[in-house]
Amino acid sequence: MKLKIALFGIAKEIVGSSQLDLTAPDQQSVTGLMDQLRGQYPALGELTSFAVAVNSEYAAADYRLQENDEIALIPPVSGG
Repeated sequence: MKLKIALFGIAKEIVGSSQLDLTAPDQQSVTGLMDQLRGQYPALGELTSFAVAVNSEYAAADYRLQENDEIALIPPVSGG
């Protein structure tokens, strides 16, 4: 299936774009997606954590993605 992923913050800098088009197996889980992304962009694996939002809600690791899902990769944010 084809996925479109919106990237923010350091994830956007690592990938070099604010959006990523990716081909993934049908019914891939969020964990599977993260493993795939870390394989393609090893620097993502150096981040301590980041969240995945699907259809404007944070997604659990076992959530099964669908082709038309709106996916966003949200890196950790620090503030002061």
